[in-house]
Amino acid sequence: MGNNTSKTQSDTSSVSEPVYNEKQTYPDSDSLSSQSQITSILRQLNIGDTTSNSTNGINSAEDLGAWESDFNSNLKNSLAQSAIAKNDIYSVIANPSSGAGVQHQYLFNTELKTVGSPGCYNNQASSGRCWMFATSNVLRAHVIKNYNLKPDQFQVSQAYLFFYDKLERANYALDNFIATADEPLDSRYVGSVFSDAVGGDGGQWDMVVNILDKYGIVPHEFFPDNAQAGASSTLNYILKEKLREFGLVLRKLKTQGALEVVILQVKKAMMKHIYNVISICLGTPPKPSDTFTWEFIDKDGKFQALDTTPTDFYKTHVRYEANKSFSLVHDPRNEVGALLTVDKLNNVSGGRPIQYVNTTLDSIKQAAIKMIKADEPVFFGCDVGKFYDRQTGVLDVDQYDFGLAFGSGFNVSKKERLQTGSSAMTHAMTLTGVHLDKAGRPVRWKIENSWGDAVGDKGYFVMTDKWFDEFVFQVVTSKAYASKEDYATWKSQEYTVLPFFDPMGALA
Repeated sequence: MGNNTSKTQSDTSSVSEPVYNEKQTYPDSDSLSSQSQITSILRQLNIGDTTSNSTNGINSAEDLGAWESDFNSNLKNSLAQSAIAKNDIYSVIANPSSGAGVQHQYLFNTELKTVGSPGCYNNQASSGRCWMFATSNVLRAHVIKNYNLKPDQFQVSQAYLFFYDKLERANYALDNFIATADEPLDSRYVGSVFSDAVGGDGGQWDMVVNILDKYGIVPHEFFPDNAQAGASSTLNYILKEKLREFGLVLRKLKTQGALEVVILQVKKAMMKHIYNVISICLGTPPKPSDTFTWEFIDKDGKFQALDTTPTDFYKTHVRYEANKSFSLVHDPRNEVGALLTVDKLNNVSGGRPIQYVNTTLDSIKQAAIKMIKADEPVFFGCDVGKFYDRQTGVLDVDQYDFGLAFGSGFNVSKKERLQTGSSAMTHAMTLTGVHLDKAGRPVRWKIENSWGDAVGDKGYFVMTDKWFDEFVFQVVTSKAYASKEDYATWKSQEYTVLPFFDPMGALA
């Protein structure tokens, strides 16, 4: 989760953003205009002047003395220093007219009619499985609707998705080690592959499509979370270390000219070991073709018992074709209309690649609004760590005033945050409502999070539309709700390939 929260200007196409020109030339130090250039730059940064003309280098004793004197001359600095010494910074700089106001706006004129309960197995705990929980909240809404179920009595198994994603991602990592064996181990690319290893818990929509298509899904009660699913760091450590060890062995076999059949047999034995590790930690889930009986009582008190399998349950009882949905993203670094993918980023070898249709914020919002009006929950990806309050569930760019305490806020655009590593998709959640003004424009959005029902408004968060502009990157939609242009881009399968370490390769 990101922690560099900042108040910035919107990246909408109709707004001109102030961007620093890295190639701009400045006068020599003896030029008459040097001081005016310095003053202009410092005014733009809103950080005052140097208060010292020392020639002894930066951070000299003369500098420190001048800076201290200037700091102490401003009584507001002493007040800020005292307040922050005894309190959390965010509580000190909270803007009561913003955060508190939005907190009381959990009212929306456009909401889903069918949605599951945030209190029903919807807490990812100490794991990075938000993308699986967001997907689960999409899937269960369809089952609830199909079978007239109570919203607080049904959820699909996130642990089932988790198990098979771990298994497939381990296999994908081993394939990557073999594929890059001829490249230097200390190259940036191979280093990234080894550093990522099994990839932690994070993932993306296309990855969950791969798991659903191959393994299906089961109701929560047939493979519930255990202690390791809810606190996955040790499992991830074991898998990463073993995969790196295995990767070195496979690289050596490949570079020494071992027969392909030898490499594949060694890899298969490695995968059996990985399966054992995951099973010990998470338990052994049903296989895709295993038969089980799903029993339930609907809202009308009617009992039903259905014989099914994981793949059949997904196809017959969920009745939602995830593979027909795709991601719209807003990445200001890249051309609108580009179909983006990320090299060597996936979970299933030979599976559907990462696919992002880069489009405008307006196109993304319109698709989301249409889906909500059609009673379709919306999977979306964002940078949740910016300007948010976990307890109140408020996401609002105006709720913290950094300038109040530190004399200066932040002036970095969405594009620049991506370029400098300040921002990326760190979290996936589900949109369940939107409040529209009289002209049909969004004002705020209702979110179902996956942190349980003890945070926000009983598990729901509220996001201002300004926050959406700055920190939402992705909405998953389908042909029925996307523009013709965006759908055509997705169907073209003509990719702009981003490197493995690109910010759009960050996994929610």
